Formats: sequence, C-alpha cells, structure tokens
Amino acid sequence: TRLGKITRAGDEDLRRLLVIGATAVIQRASSGRGPHSRWLLALIKRKPPKLAAVALANKGARIPWKLMTSNESYDVARLDAAGA
Repeated sequence: TRLGKITRAGDEDLRRLLVIGATAVIQRASSGRGPHSRWLLALIKRKPPKLAAVALANKGARIPWKLMTSNESYDVARLDAAGA
C-alpha cells in the first residue's frame, strides 16, 4: 500500500515525541548498536536523516493505531514475515 504525503496534522506534542523516539532508534541503527530491521537500514541509506525519522515515527504510530481500531493482538511472527 502506498501511503500519502507526510503531514503536520494531529497533536503537535505527540508528533514531536514520536519523532524524537524515531531519531534515537535511527542513531542506534546507524552506529550498529541494537536490533534493527532491513526496512530501517534501507530507509536510512536512501533518505535524509530527518525524513527517515519522520517516516519511522509515522510507522511507529500506524501499527498501534491499527491494533486499537481492529481489536487485533500484536503478532511478532507477522512482523518478522513482513521483513520489518
């Protein structure tokens, strides 16, 4: 599924916290520390750091939102199969 453009809609504080968290994950992945996904490494290689942080924050917000709205449980096996 192709997602739309990154917008500035929604709660500013929540958006800021999501991007700060994503920036920390990117810093760890870039330095080779901690677990990281193939998707994240490819994103870091092809996009500027700030844009990659916003994309990761967006992904980090979409997953729990989908789980809450669909009453599904988090399935690690499904995430691994998707190559996340």
